[in-house]
Formats: sequence, C-alpha cells, structure tokens
Amino acid sequence: MAGMVQDEGSSSVTSSPLQFFSLMSLSPNLGSPYPWLRELKWEERGLYLIHLLLSCANHVAAGSLENANIGLEQITHLASLDGDSMQRMVAYFTEALADRILKAWPGLHKALNSTRISSMSEGILARGLFFELCPFLKLAFVITNQAIIEAMEGEKMVHILDLNSAEPAQWIALLQSFSARPGGPPHLKITGIHEQKEVLEQTALRLTEEAEKLDIPFQFNAIISKLENLDVNSLPIKTGEALAISSPLQLHALLASDDEILGKKSPVISNNSNAVHLQINEGTFGDLLKKDSTNGYSPSPDLVSLSPPSIATSARMESFLTALWGLSPKLMVVTEQESNHNGSTLMERLYEALFFYAALFDCLESNVSRTSMERLKIEKMLFGEEIKNIIACEGGERKERHEKLEKWIQRFDIAGFGRVPFSYYGVLQARRLLHSYGCDGYRIKDENGCLVICWQDRALFSVSAWRCRRYD
Repeated sequence: MAGMVQDEGSSSVTSSPLQFFSLMSLSPNLGSPYPWLRELKWEERGLYLIHLLLSCANHVAAGSLENANIGLEQITHLASLDGDSMQRMVAYFTEALADRILKAWPGLHKALNSTRISSMSEGILARGLFFELCPFLKLAFVITNQAIIEAMEGEKMVHILDLNSAEPAQWIALLQSFSARPGGPPHLKITGIHEQKEVLEQTALRLTEEAEKLDIPFQFNAIISKLENLDVNSLPIKTGEALAISSPLQLHALLASDDEILGKKSPVISNNSNAVHLQINEGTFGDLLKKDSTNGYSPSPDLVSLSPPSIATSARMESFLTALWGLSPKLMVVTEQESNHNGSTLMERLYEALFFYAALFDCLESNVSRTSMERLKIEKMLFGEEIKNIIACEGGERKERHEKLEKWIQRFDIAGFGRVPFSYYGVLQARRLLHSYGCDGYRIKDENGCLVICWQDRALFSVSAWRCRRYD
C-alpha cells in the first residue's frame, strides 16, 4: 500500500483501463490488478476502487454471494486503513458489506462477534475527537448558542433541554456569554438527556464548576434515557421558565422506532430486490468529480428515481415533535447530517453514503496526518460504525437514518413549528470561527432560512431553528 499514495505523476497507459470498467466482471480469473494499477494516477486508482465496491454491492443486493465474495477479496487487496482517503473509506464500506452478508446467518454472525467488546465509551471518545479535529459541531454550537441568547433576551429564568448532553463545551461557552449579558445573567437550568450516567455526571460537574466561577445561578438535571424512550411529559419543565431545546444529531434515530415497534425487518439478502446497476464513466468520485467537468460519475436513472420527494410517515417522530411543541419552547435548534441515508434499498443508501463519507474522509485527509491515531479512531469508531449501521442493518436495528433538511422542514411544519432565521451576527460569528481555523475547504451556506455546513461544495450538516407558531 505504500506505493499507492497520491503521486501526481502522469500515467503511461495509452488507453486508460477505466474505459473497460463497465465491461469487466468479477471472476476468480481476474487475478491481481497490481501490474497495471502501478501505472495509473491516484484518481484513477480511487475510481477503480469505487467501481469494485459498487459491483460488489450490486452482487450483495442481488443475493449473488459467490460473486460478492470474489469482489470482497479483490477490494481487500487495494483498500487500506492507513492509505489515502479513498482506500480508507472503501475499507469500511467493504467491512459493512461483509457484515451485511453474515447477518443472513445469525448464528455465524453472533459467533464471530461474540467476543467483540463494544464500548459506548469508544463512540463518545471518537465523537470528542471529531469535535476537536473538525469544526462542524463547533460551528453548530456557536450558531445554536447565539440563537438561544437572542431568543432569551430579557428572560430571568432560562431552561435548556439538551437532547444529547455529551459535550459540555457548548454550554460552558453559553454560560460565559450569559455572564456578560447587560442587566446580568439569567438563572440557568439545563436538563441533559443521555443514556450513560457517567457522561451526565461529568457534564454536570464541569458546568457547575464554570457557573460557580462566573457566579451564575445554575442547576443541572440529569435524565438517563435513550431518546426513543424519553417521556417528554415527565420532564421537569416549570411554569415561568423560558424553554430552549437543543438537538445535536439525534432526531434521525427516532425514525427507526416504527420498524422496531411493528417488528418489521427487511431481508438482508434478497433476489434482485435491491439491485441497482450503476454506470461509472472515466472521471473521479466525490471530491475528485469536481476536477473533471466533462466526464463525471453518472448514476443510472433508476437510482435517481429511488428517492421520493415526500416524507415517510413516522408515528414515533410525529408524536415526539408534537410532545415537544406541547412544552411551548421559545426556540428549538436542530443539527442533523445533511444526506439521505434512509432509503429503502441497499444501493440507494450506499450511493448517498459514499458521497457523504468521501467528503468527511477527504476533510481528515486534508487536515490530519495519515499516521494520526486520533484520525484512525474517528474513522473506525465513528465513521466506520455509522457506515456499518447504514449498510449492514435493517429494521429497528438501523439507527443512522439521516435525512436532508427539506424533510426536516416538512416534519416541523406539520408539527406546528415555524422557522426562525439566524441573525447576521450569529452567522458572522460562525464565519469568524471558520477563518480562525486556518483551513480552506469549509463553507457555510444559507438554505431556506437555515444553514448548511459544507466541506468544499458538499453540504454535510444542517442547522435549523424553530419555535411554536403561537409565538409568531
């Protein structure tokens, strides 16, 4: 793999092997691709990896396990956890496809994973590293905090409901802002939701220490619960408190609840029900696509038609948003992944996930050394686990059901919320933070009165603000 870094030398191949990709079929006689791969530019090698991955995924979706096995073997010769961004990303998609195949044999799958130690603390660690190394969540927190400060102007009793209270840095910054508020800070109460008691205890400790240092009246309520099990009506919301709700990357998981309740579980391996035939033309994938305006990556028309514009009904989501509306919040700020990973077919989700995670892997490639252990932990324990959940899981087990902003706008509108535009000053603060980061590639764009945070031109996270229409 050492010889497969991004060498920009010109290829000596007179007729690019990429033109033969659509004619190639995976077979035991294909042999090692190394001889001619050494003569390709890194963009072409990355594109070849994607071709192999999509071909293999089509075989998995169609239930052609022999061909899928051959494809997985081919990919493992080229993918690498310490290679370039494309090699690293494909390695995790390959693992996800293999895991999906194994789920067809529950006994085998359980036996192979019986000694695996899965720790929630690993995921929390990876999210903390992602928060530190990439500015996406920091930007969302800056935008959220400024919206809260503006909505709570003049309020003496402020209550914040944090639907994922795992990162105290956001509220430490808010405490500091409130301490400088003209007329003095409000009495601040935060109710934090998380399924791990230790996380809430650590958050409470840090926030209480900061509040004492700033001499701000403060109270922290810890609610140990998964979001789907949360009883909104039992929350300690009192009359006279001005309520703000913060939901960072949480709501999409509720879309799995209906499948879980109804016991619906799509078959992992089926006969052609999920197969979509994608065509790859000479060009590049993800960020590389933008370098070739003539020959790009073209999904088949069948794939484009898979995503209906309307939202799927979700009784759990509707009831949850209705319950939150019943709390009469002055403001609710929602951060979500800006991609559609909730398609009904494997190939639809895989195609969307490839673009989304290609941008995230490329972001790390541009900012963090390939030898960084922190980068490896983010890719393995955060990106890799999300990819596996999107690709390998079905039914209630599939929690990473990311959807785009347009669908969240429809849901909140139906639930009785109205959009709150972000102020010029809030956006200015976010742009200043980006500028201080000293790295090109990050962008903030306005979209329908909401904000999307991008890497290059790829929108990755959305931030939207809402309030009950009764305040309009």
